[in-house]
Amino acid sequence: MNYQLLGERIRQERLKLNLTQAKLAEDVDISDAYMGHIERGQRSLALGTLIRLANRLGVTVDYLLKDSVEATDDNFIDQFRQIIDSQSPERKQMAIDVLKTMFSHLDEL
Repeated sequence: MNYQLLGERIRQERLKLNLTQAKLAEDVDISDAYMGHIERGQRSLALGTLIRLANRLGVTVDYLLKDSVEATDDNFIDQFRQIIDSQSPERKQMAIDVLKTMFSHLDEL
């Protein structure tokens, strides 16, 4: 895992929200010093801390970790499954139709 890229992404999201390190640390119940270490990529963090950070920053954990997840066809298919699993058959078909249309337009470029 690339903790420096993770820390940088957390810092970028914190700055978008105009939060100080101290305020973000307080909101997710960690020390200011630990927050600084996380943003500099000098410390790993527990899953619970990562989830609290993602929730407070209004982003997903997969967004924060996207540099650490290998992009494979299986990963893309798994992501698609996660999105559509809870959808009705009609909405699943609509998603397929949208993808087909999008790819046909991309092929024309």
